[in-house]
Amino acid sequence: MTNREMAANTADQAQWLKQYYLLRAAFSFAWVVTAFAIAPSSAAIAATLLVAYPAWDAAANYLDALSSGGLNQNRTQGLNVLVSVATAIAVVLALRVSMNWVLGIFGAWAILSGLLQLGTAVRRWQRFGAQWAMVLSGGQSALAGGYFIFQASMPAVPSIANVAGYAAVGALYFLVSAVWLTVGSWRRSAAL
Repeated sequence: MTNREMAANTADQAQWLKQYYLLRAAFSFAWVVTAFAIAPSSAAIAATLLVAYPAWDAAANYLDALSSGGLNQNRTQGLNVLVSVATAIAVVLALRVSMNWVLGIFGAWAILSGLLQLGTAVRRWQRFGAQWAMVLSGGQSALAGGYFIFQASMPAVPSIANVAGYAAVGALYFLVSAVWLTVGSWRRSAAL
């Protein structure tokens, strides 16, 4: 592969990442709005949202891995797909027990998926730059997961709002990453 072909491939991948991060941000913001506006009045909608969030994460990681060279080149994302699918299934089962169990499962998922996201961002940093927000997001997700597990062990019954705040912060990180990649592209174009 020539230098020109490598540069074109990197530019295509950077464009994909911008679109992907914007899609992730849009989904998460819509999920948060629905969680705060509609879910409190409907247990069925709240349950659907709680299952949909990790299921969406699995689908998004799968799509990103396929668009970024395949699962063999993106093992952290492949593992994240498996962890998120298992989480969606576990949430379905935990909803039959209690919201404390659901929040505990979200906590374990936030830790694992956060660390895997951190690994993906570190791997991408050299090639694309602008991954500092994804590194922070992955680290913060792991910390939030520990807090979720702590909250789940308390006698107070949590609600979807506990997860919605976490999702809102994640959406912000995805938006910042998309904007940062866009600014970086503009700077490189201006320098040429």
